[in-house]
Amino acid sequence: MQSSYQFTAKGNYSLKNVRLETGFEYDHEEVISTKTGLFCIEIEDGKIKSVKPNDANSKAIDAKGKLMLPAFKDMHIHLDKTLYGLPWQALSPKRRSVKDMIAYEQEIIPKLLKTSVERAGQLIDLLQHYGTNFARTHFNIDPTSGLKSLENLEKALENKKDSFKAELVAFPQHGVYYTDSAPLIKEAAQLKSVGFIGGLDPLSIDGNIEKVLDFTVQLALDYNKGIDIHLHETGESGMKAIQYLIDKAIENPDLQGKTFVSHAFALAYLNTKETEEIAEKLAASKVGIASSVPFRGKVMPIPALKKHGVNVLIGNDNVQDYWSTFGSGNMLQKANLIAELYGYSSEFKLSRALEFATQNILPLNDKGEQQWPKSGDAANVVLVDASCSAEAVSRMSNVQALMNEGNFFRKN
Repeated sequence: MQSSYQFTAKGNYSLKNVRLETGFEYDHEEVISTKTGLFCIEIEDGKIKSVKPNDANSKAIDAKGKLMLPAFKDMHIHLDKTLYGLPWQALSPKRRSVKDMIAYEQEIIPKLLKTSVERAGQLIDLLQHYGTNFARTHFNIDPTSGLKSLENLEKALENKKDSFKAELVAFPQHGVYYTDSAPLIKEAAQLKSVGFIGGLDPLSIDGNIEKVLDFTVQLALDYNKGIDIHLHETGESGMKAIQYLIDKAIENPDLQGKTFVSHAFALAYLNTKETEEIAEKLAASKVGIASSVPFRGKVMPIPALKKHGVNVLIGNDNVQDYWSTFGSGNMLQKANLIAELYGYSSEFKLSRALEFATQNILPLNDKGEQQWPKSGDAANVVLVDASCSAEAVSRMSNVQALMNEGNFFRKN
């Protein structure tokens, strides 16, 4: 972790003066503020054992009134190929297309792999600095990288095993057939550490939606993996790929809840009726969307997707790399951006926006009833310098401490 963090405790211990949300305060039916109180939290074997009335005189670790929230999760990032830790480098206007970027990667990956363990570690430090203890990370699987990108990423994760966890997506960044990546993807699919089979723009890169997605789906079924496809394509080809995955999930129930479309920019170009129809289909097939919340002229229909029960996951995607320089590593910033884009400015709406940082875990339900933390919950938490969730989202409040499976780290 960054040097500003200090390992504080593990195993069985308690925290006192922990601020938790206890309910909403109303003016008639409008939520006007969030009520909180101070509590003692017992940690045992990586879980929350109990939530008790506060005892300020106990010998427990003092949380000093900081707000406890669920630790944050980044559900779409590329830990394996960041430039973070290297000198600043903006994007080149010479590389305009995905195929341009593939050619560039083929040129630079051999050099980057020499230091990718260290740079992945530095990027994990950055994520943790902002309160993230879990990520879904894609790793390149292609003839240039071979399995080296995966091997280096696993080394970086092993170095952070006490404070950070990840699920891995085998990502054919250079296409499945555009480069000869299919055998490598099949090899990666057989590895226990790999949880998902990825993909990239099957029509514009590989020239055939059905061939690529059939290959991906069959691998997922054969080796009991999830699916997470990068889909930047818009218009007819983008929607056809989304519908094809929906159909496959309906045909194969084992894929439901484990199939995701990352980016899915095609959804941002639909009219209201089309959006409602595809949202219903995504929800019925349990196909999720993983978004980095882009807004370059088009805004993703996240509220409509959520309304219909689609599982929407959020991530930073690129953090200072040669694809984009705008990822900050801060999931509270993502929640803040969503709140601003969709007009979530009230106390209630801001508090709900926290779910985009925690991936659907909220301290209070919509009725203001306390639902987190409770006995048996995983001890994955942050202590934040904020009075409530709404303030944390609106002000992107500083994270003061991070707990991963009961391992407690605190800023000096």
